[in-house]
Amino acid sequence: MATTMEFLRDYGVEIRPNGQKRWPDEVKAQIVAETLKPGVTVNAVAARYGLRANHLSEWRGRARDGRLVLPAVEEDAFCFAPLMLSEAERGAADPAGSSAVVTSAPAVRIEIVAGTVTIRLDSATSAARIAEIVQAIGSRP
Repeated sequence: MATTMEFLRDYGVEIRPNGQKRWPDEVKAQIVAETLKPGVTVNAVAARYGLRANHLSEWRGRARDGRLVLPAVEEDAFCFAPLMLSEAERGAADPAGSSAVVTSAPAVRIEIVAGTVTIRLDSATSAARIAEIVQAIGSRP
C-alpha cells in the first residue's frame, strides 16, 4: 500500500527535503471542491490530505476571489445560476417613428448571469431553450 508521501507525489505534489509541500493549482482546486460538497467539513478534508485546516481555508478564500479555478461541477449534480426578472421600460416610443407612446403590459426580461457574461432573453423564450442555454453555460471550460 502506498504511503501518504507516495500518494501525494502521484498527484504532482512536490515534497521538499524539509517536509514542505508545493501543491499544483489543479490539486488545490480539487481539494477545495471536495470541501464544498454537502456534509463535508474543511477539517475532515484537511486531515485526509495532511493539511492544516487554516491552510485549506486560505485556498478556499483564493477560490472565492477568483484566484483559484475550481473544476467543473459533475454532470448529474444540480447547479444554480442567478436569475433576475425585470420589467421593460414603460412608455417606450413607437418603433415606427411616430410620436405616439406605446402602452402595453410590462414585458418581462430574463437575465442569466454567469461570471462576466450576461444573457438577456424575453419572456417568450421557452423553458426548454432556457434550460439548453443554462446547460451550455455550465459546461464551459
